[in-house]
Amino acid sequence: MNTAGTAEVAVRHILGDKVTGGFLTPRTRTITWSAAHYVVKRPPSGKQTVELTCTECSASLLAEVRDQSFTRTFAAVLRIIGVVCAVVFFAAFAYAIHEGGKTLPEGQSLPVLFPISVIAIAVTFVAAPTFYLHGRSYNGVSMLDAPKPRRGHQIRPVRPGQRGARTPR
Repeated sequence: MNTAGTAEVAVRHILGDKVTGGFLTPRTRTITWSAAHYVVKRPPSGKQTVELTCTECSASLLAEVRDQSFTRTFAAVLRIIGVVCAVVFFAAFAYAIHEGGKTLPEGQSLPVLFPISVIAIAVTFVAAPTFYLHGRSYNGVSMLDAPKPRRGHQIRPVRPGQRGARTPR
């Protein structure tokens, strides 16, 4: 139910964070939480602060809500940066294969761009999916810095099709 004037978010209360495994077995991290869904109203322009309450511990959480135009623009910019990183990745990868596959005469070294392309491959391998996926899930709602008792909480966007949204007071 993400209309132009609203955003749907889930307030998560972290119940447990457990790491199992280790030396001989694969390490597994299990996080359990309870979640309450809210529909927050967007401001006509700029940003505003809203208060959301955790249903598990009654903690008051402050969230910043951005207007629809900023949210769409920022999400589009993140996706574009992700696509540009993917293009740079493939271009640098092709260049590294082209230059690295050459047999050079004795005493001649690879061009200066070769190590730069290797660094670009490493950076964009992580950056491209990170920017693109964050751009797809960005909804303009973020939690403001929480004091110590509220640090076990998260505010996450709700995917379309999930139900049970509540309106904050």
